[in-house]
Amino acid sequence: MSVQAVILAAGEGTRIRPLTQNRPKALIPVANRPILEHLIESLLSCGVRDIIVVVGYRKEQVMRHLIHLPVEVRIVEQQHQIGTGHALNCALDLITGDLLVLPGDNYIDPASLKEVLKIKNSMLITTHQHPSNFGVVDVEDGVVLGIVEKPVHAKRMTVSCGVYYLEQDLLSGMIDNQLSDAINELIVRGTSISAVYAHEWQDAIYPWDLICMNERLLRNISPSYAGTVSASAIIEGTVSIGKGSVISPYCTIKGPVIIGEDCVIGPHVVISPGTSIGSRVIIEPFTMIGNSLVMDDCNIGSHSKIASAVLGEACTIGEHTVITAGTGFLEIKKEAVHSSCGVIMGNGVFSSPLVIYENCVIGNDCHIDARNGIRLRSKFIPDHTWVM
Repeated sequence: MSVQAVILAAGEGTRIRPLTQNRPKALIPVANRPILEHLIESLLSCGVRDIIVVVGYRKEQVMRHLIHLPVEVRIVEQQHQIGTGHALNCALDLITGDLLVLPGDNYIDPASLKEVLKIKNSMLITTHQHPSNFGVVDVEDGVVLGIVEKPVHAKRMTVSCGVYYLEQDLLSGMIDNQLSDAINELIVRGTSISAVYAHEWQDAIYPWDLICMNERLLRNISPSYAGTVSASAIIEGTVSIGKGSVISPYCTIKGPVIIGEDCVIGPHVVISPGTSIGSRVIIEPFTMIGNSLVMDDCNIGSHSKIASAVLGEACTIGEHTVITAGTGFLEIKKEAVHSSCGVIMGNGVFSSPLVIYENCVIGNDCHIDARNGIRLRSKFIPDHTWVM
């Protein structure tokens, strides 16, 4: 199949803060691999190997990662992040044929890409319970009538996945700030744009959305036991254990679960489905963790219970910590946003023992010092804050 793919990975992902303070959204590890890597794997599964990636925010990190992939990827820089259309325009000189455009910070399954590649001048759509976070699509008899980008009051729940399959001659001179505007212009000119429903698609608008994305991507892992597993440990379902990791006696792990390299999972630890644990993570005895995403170099204290959490790199969680799922409202970019999680932690957070978290976002390099115990509920704590 002679199709070029352009992945738009220049954006920062400000609504995912604090997790994008030190990395672009496309490189956030989900199921222990960057979102961008999952997307490239889907393209390769469809036979698409001519791939261009548009980089911008923290471009060096993306470039360093791409050179280690098993496929040659061409890189284009968007110097100023002023829209998806402008990002695509930066790659136009490399485009020689029909084009598949994709967002670099979404997961799209191979089956969905194969469907959209069957129809030229088409776009991938789906339904979403919060359509105002996306481009809302008006569709009639399988044809797109128009796209309204992030309306305050959405009239329908059909949204764009940001995936377009377009003929090359449609691109010249039509791209400005947003791809949705360009698609609307094509429709006005009389071009028919077909709507193709996605099988599996997942975006993370807010940091707690990563928990759902992680759960979905864990379905794709294969069982692997490269580490050392105690004979008394119980492992059920699909579980991947990285090289050098140690699963101590009387642990229970119920997949899908992925554990990175050189981890130490202490005695009597219980890891429930939907959990990914990065490399060099220590989980001390008698702790329970489930439906969570733990990045590299974290240390989780004993006798803790953790659910619906995203822990950034090098976080320290004291013993007897409780993280429980809750709902409420948090201020994100000066807007009150309905949130649902246990806790989202940036990198380098230190949390002392005896802290209870419910529906909280904790910024990078924060210090939560609760000598007599503390309960934090529906709190957004900025970077570098010391809570006593």
